[in-house]
Amino acid sequence: MAEFLELLPPQNAIEKLMSYLDEVALKNETIKTEDGLQRVIAKDIIANEEIPAFTRSTVDGFAVNSRDTYGASEAIPAFFEIIGEIKMGKSADYHLKKGQVCLIHTGGMLPAGADAVIMVENTQYSNLTEIEIYKAVSSGENVVMKGEDIKEGDLVFSKGTTLRPVEIGALMALGITEVPVYQIPHVGIVSTGDELVQPNENPKLGEVRDINTYTLSSIVKEMGGIPKNYPIVRDNEEKLFLALKKAHQENDLVIATAGSSASVRDFTAKAIRKLGEPGVLVHGINVRPGKPTILAFADKKPIVGLPGNPVSAFVIAHMVLKSLLPKLRGELSSRTKMIKGLVTINMSSMAGREDWFPIRFTGDYQNGIPLVEPIFYKSNLIFTLISANGLARIEPNRTGLDELSEVEILLI
Repeated sequence: MAEFLELLPPQNAIEKLMSYLDEVALKNETIKTEDGLQRVIAKDIIANEEIPAFTRSTVDGFAVNSRDTYGASEAIPAFFEIIGEIKMGKSADYHLKKGQVCLIHTGGMLPAGADAVIMVENTQYSNLTEIEIYKAVSSGENVVMKGEDIKEGDLVFSKGTTLRPVEIGALMALGITEVPVYQIPHVGIVSTGDELVQPNENPKLGEVRDINTYTLSSIVKEMGGIPKNYPIVRDNEEKLFLALKKAHQENDLVIATAGSSASVRDFTAKAIRKLGEPGVLVHGINVRPGKPTILAFADKKPIVGLPGNPVSAFVIAHMVLKSLLPKLRGELSSRTKMIKGLVTINMSSMAGREDWFPIRFTGDYQNGIPLVEPIFYKSNLIFTLISANGLARIEPNRTGLDELSEVEILLI
């Protein structure tokens, strides 16, 4: 195991794997726009028409030529003839002359000769065909101009844009009812170990229920991937290779848990090397928890080997997958956005190693920065993470943190 524990800083290790992902040819498909929530656009979207398609009112009131209102006030109102009402959803077939207005509703089309709308509350009927206006309006006031939102030929969305409800609404406004999107990445999850049994089984002494398969599956779903869980693989090199080979053939990304430590019974690195070139890129990263992590790329597909320790697997999965899965989804950026927090107590750390520890927000702030308290845990105790909101990072050049020191936090 000569390559093991040639420790790279976590970010360097992740960047090494990410540098190979440009070789991955992302597939795309066309789906109904209404089904596109959280999908990623695969091609630039160009507007095929103007939005809005006509100049329209943003208030209930009267369409008017703004120049006719100059000087109008409560003391000296201006009088206007009402020549008609513009019906909603109908073309405005009027042409205003000097001193004329049309009754108009929010969203209604401005008639020819009008360039503004006076709100109804700034008017008063003199009789059925005449109103008094008590306030002047400027050109363009209370209206949205034709093409003000988007013009024909404009770039609406770049490829790599993730569709939220507002993007779906915008596409529908343009009549784009189908949209090209990247296919959702499929992620194969393989857990290994003689000690593992399924969650619905009663473990014997020395056995434990498989946690990682289901934790990792949920993380993959949360980040927009489609997980595929494979049967538990026992500690046998040939069986592990065959399981990884099957998962590698059927998915865009493979995650294997356990089999990545220095134990003579761990065969993950050997099995990965048989899957294709370049194979194992990183075997061991300079971090706690999660030092025995494997990052690999074989036959144009990434592979991640995680420690079997559920806490370590959880922490490293968040660190790695928040960069990896968005890239495989076609997103423009990773999800590894960090926020600042202030620790409530002194924290110890080992210099030369990057430490990550779970935290929870106290609900209090100091100078606008949230206060966070660490969650102390022992290896393998997954229930310690239940109350965690994030993972805090202590840089390798520090030996710890003083109370109220600033720390970077990755939300989970």
